[in-house]
Amino acid sequence: MENEKQYWLDNPRNVGKIFWSLVGVCALLTVADFFYHKHGHFSWEQWSGFYGFYGFLACVGLVWLAKQMRKLLKRDEDYYDR
Repeated sequence: MENEKQYWLDNPRNVGKIFWSLVGVCALLTVADFFYHKHGHFSWEQWSGFYGFYGFLACVGLVWLAKQMRKLLKRDEDYYDR
């Protein structure tokens, strides 16, 4: 296996670079949210960081909902073997 091609993301340092780059972009966008006027339909849409917070809560809610649905929809291990 010495001729196996190495890809850019096979190196864990490069994955870390992507992760921290995304954290930096998110931080910059959060800071930028304080410096422009928003035109929301509701008063809470004009709060700084509202959409980031809302998106985070929605994502957590989807994961929680999926875990609850798994309890209802899961099958036995040998379901397809029967």
